[in-house]
Amino acid sequence: MSGLGEVAAPPVARPAVRPPRQLALDLPVTEGLGLEDFLPAPCNAAALDAVLAWPAWPGPALLLVGPEASGKSHLGAIWAARASAVRLRGQDLASPSAALSRLGEARAALCDDADLVVEERALLHLLNAVAERAGHLLLTARAAPPLWAPGLPDLRSRLAALPTVAVAPPDDALLSALLVKQFADRGLRAEPEVVAFLVARMERSFGFARKLVRALDRASLVARRAIGPALARAVLAELEAAEAETRAETAS
Repeated sequence: MSGLGEVAAPPVARPAVRPPRQLALDLPVTEGLGLEDFLPAPCNAAALDAVLAWPAWPGPALLLVGPEASGKSHLGAIWAARASAVRLRGQDLASPSAALSRLGEARAALCDDADLVVEERALLHLLNAVAERAGHLLLTARAAPPLWAPGLPDLRSRLAALPTVAVAPPDDALLSALLVKQFADRGLRAEPEVVAFLVARMERSFGFARKLVRALDRASLVARRAIGPALARAVLAELEAAEAETRAETAS
């Protein structure tokens, strides 16, 4: 007890304790890559038909061309499972010996991102090896070979002779289905009116759809709320501004 004449010390003000901020982590997303998971549409019908026509291809190799995130790798995975194909990437083909080592004794191979091949001779050897074994090779790329500008004449002529099928830009129906699927792959749900709002205003590309869903996932986690119209509007505006800034920097 305080003695007479003593003044009680004022209470010490304690700083307010803020709740810890939720970290937005890009966790691995498992995407279904089976035929039952593919979203068929007019823009990818020719590509899907070509993949499913195997092994009745007009030649030993087929080139599948389409923009980023257009489903080329999904179609490649469907074909690889049907053909028991070895799965390769252009970025991994650093030498002819490495390509043939990865191929092993297989008679079928998938080469994703063939336009990003590290060593052109590796891709040429892969084409030759599969043809010699009377096997099949599926190549995917973002553009047709003339736009790659392959420097190796033999490879350039071989690629120019390949049957080529393209994936066209998505329509509204496919964009809507794509958003719903990618939300579901991340364990999220967006109301139909939110999806319709996004489809009516977003960039018409597969790649932007993927970026948009990823950004909405992160924003929903940080804000600790479901993906509603207000959040969708804010995230879309922020992402479009970032994309415009990136294009301006690239152009300058």
